[in-house]
Amino acid sequence: MPRQPKKRKPGRPKLAEHETKGKIVPVRFTGAEYERVAEAARKASQTVSQWVRSTLAAAAEG
Repeated sequence: MPRQPKKRKPGRPKLAEHETKGKIVPVRFTGAEYERVAEAARKASQTVSQWVRSTLAAAAEG
């Protein structure tokens, strides 16, 4: 009798270790600040999280 394939677990597949983000930094914005950040992210065709990470990384290098 042929073996049945293993059933996949529900949920998102695990990411490779080098692709995971291990630290969370909580940040709070006022409504106006968030709107400015969200607009900048939209103009850069990024999510807010991507924009914040890339902007902070650039600032940390400079």
